[in-house]
Amino acid sequence: MLPCLLLRFWLYLTLNLQTGSTNGAPTKRHVWLIFRKTSELSETTALKPGDWIGILGGGQLARMLAMAAARLGFKTIILDPDLNCPAAIMANDHIIAAYDDMAALEALSRRVSVITYEFENVPCDAIDHADLACDVEPGTQALAIAQNRILEKDFFNAIGIPTAPHRSVQSLADVEAAFSEIGPGILKTCTLGYDGKGQARISTAADIASGFEAMNNAPAIYEGFIVFGREVSVIAARFQDGSFAAFDLPENVHQGGILRTSIVPARISETTAIQAKAHAETLLAALGYIGVAGVEFFV
Repeated sequence: MLPCLLLRFWLYLTLNLQTGSTNGAPTKRHVWLIFRKTSELSETTALKPGDWIGILGGGQLARMLAMAAARLGFKTIILDPDLNCPAAIMANDHIIAAYDDMAALEALSRRVSVITYEFENVPCDAIDHADLACDVEPGTQALAIAQNRILEKDFFNAIGIPTAPHRSVQSLADVEAAFSEIGPGILKTCTLGYDGKGQARISTAADIASGFEAMNNAPAIYEGFIVFGREVSVIAARFQDGSFAAFDLPENVHQGGILRTSIVPARISETTAIQAKAHAETLLAALGYIGVAGVEFFV
């Protein structure tokens, strides 16, 4: 069981494991059920049709979120600096501003019942500021962990989920030591980078210098290779009362580091599916996560 995590319009996590979990699929309405604050005591109630949802980020995932919200009768406002971002044509309104524009965040908070974000590269300070006036889900704990691969690995280990062998590396000597201990692997920046970006393959000792140079002196993590047969996902929802539900697992096929096809149900055993869902439930509970998450497993 070997995790790593990413974040998109819901929190998008990545785990690597060898056995997994199943049963209990949420309905479409359950998946998109979001909550709003109703008092200073933070009591909550389900959104009703016609309520507004704020989304930080206007990429393709925000576009799909806006489409799903519309089918349930919700309206959406995106906050994104790009006038022509993919979600602009689908959302009901668009605030054109940087994610750390506090005045824009305040304006968004005044107009919506809840705020979410489409990916992990939104500043935690922006989420904290928006949360002063409006409920923001998922919260900053999930976001901070998703933004840093070292924090991610440490968090998984702390809740009993083993990860691929890895080491934090700050210097060329650190990479050499990690390679000597772990063997061939991937050198990755601790922050930013996705779909294969911000990574360097270290197959032999001769690759170490160029790989470290590709990190541009940024804090990095060295992860050892693992052997796996396929990648599968758990798409699950966790609600404010702690209840958890998940769909049947899809199997994912990538080309060039980018997802091309998903097959449902995944070609795995029932035992593996059950364990995968159990890990996802443990992870979301430990994060205090509210919302929909995609948890990927290498099996």
